[in-house]
Amino acid sequence: MAYVSMGEAHRRITDYLNRFYDAVSYQDGASLKFLLSLSSNSPSLMSLADALNVYQDANRLIKQSDKYSQLGEILVPLFRALQNYRLANLIDAYQSFEKASNAFIQEFRNWDSAWALEALYVVAYEIRILAEKADRELGSSGKPPEKLKAAGSFLMKVFGVLAGKGTKRVGALYVTCQLFKVYFKLGTVHLCRSVIRSIETARIFDFEEFPKRDKVTYMYYTGRLEVFNENFPAADHKLSYALKNCNPYSEANIRMILKYLIPVKLSIGILPKDWLLEKYNLVEYRNVVQALKRGDLRLLRQALQEHEDRFLRSGVYLVLEKLELQVYQRLIKKIYILQRQKDPIKAHQLKLEIIVKALKWFEIDMDLDEVECIVAILIYKNLVKGYFAHKSKVVVLSKQDPFPKLNGKPVNS
Repeated sequence: MAYVSMGEAHRRITDYLNRFYDAVSYQDGASLKFLLSLSSNSPSLMSLADALNVYQDANRLIKQSDKYSQLGEILVPLFRALQNYRLANLIDAYQSFEKASNAFIQEFRNWDSAWALEALYVVAYEIRILAEKADRELGSSGKPPEKLKAAGSFLMKVFGVLAGKGTKRVGALYVTCQLFKVYFKLGTVHLCRSVIRSIETARIFDFEEFPKRDKVTYMYYTGRLEVFNENFPAADHKLSYALKNCNPYSEANIRMILKYLIPVKLSIGILPKDWLLEKYNLVEYRNVVQALKRGDLRLLRQALQEHEDRFLRSGVYLVLEKLELQVYQRLIKKIYILQRQKDPIKAHQLKLEIIVKALKWFEIDMDLDEVECIVAILIYKNLVKGYFAHKSKVVVLSKQDPFPKLNGKPVNS
């Protein structure tokens, strides 16, 4: 921290106070949002924090001025948050910023128009980011992390302020997305339901009136929820919407969407191109796709084992594991095609022992009873059309369309 004289510190503080007062007085939301962005580490805010840590009487400047005192409930704790943030006292920084944010919400509630919406977005963002940092500090000192949960409660309060009628309601989706990020981080995704219900069933909300950025984020998170619920058609719709409307230059965001959309597409029988996996560095799916193409159960299991931690963290492991049925279908289809080339008349009569031998070639040991059970499941799931001739241990395939395509429908539909 560079040396700051008392006079320079006083100048920096009064300059900030004047800019804050002017932003509110002239309803300049663009200027106000930058004055609240602690975690941006902007040079101007960091130099103000240095000044506050030199000039310890800033609160008196606020309280003794008719001009600034009307905003004192915001400014006093905001200054404390800045001081603590600069000194890396992140727990204290969060607590002070939450107090300032509560005061800001009270003022925002009283303002007639939505001029300060962008500033409110910054407050919502900062409360989440500071809470995450404070929880890391709590965790490292052996204390239970609790600030992110508190941030979720605060954001619900903000959502309530925005959910009424009027121009402010357009901000509700941004706050909803911040809530999603909190709930996903905490592992309390069930709490998303009440907010989703408010957005999707309330007549006061028209989804199309929200900013595109917020709609994309919302569809991404609700799409992920549908993946967890194994509602793949809904997940496909929401994640595809997010992908289509995502900024084409935001490769990191596109990758995040594809990380969930690809397993969903695979589950409904749609395989991604190799170039897509390469471009967005999603090579962990390469062998999964190859296993589906080849009917190679061993390769699928190897891919799942190799990337198990990554797939479990993403919450897509179980989705990918269920692709085994499609792999069995592809394997049987390949056997059928080879048999049809040798003996077209008897191609539809497939001996179970041939499937057993094919699996052994892939180093998968199964007996006739296990294979019969799997084929029975494939028939039940409409992945194979046919029936069993039990005595001869033969599956008799339909002569018309023995291997129905999923056509965008999940296996278990």
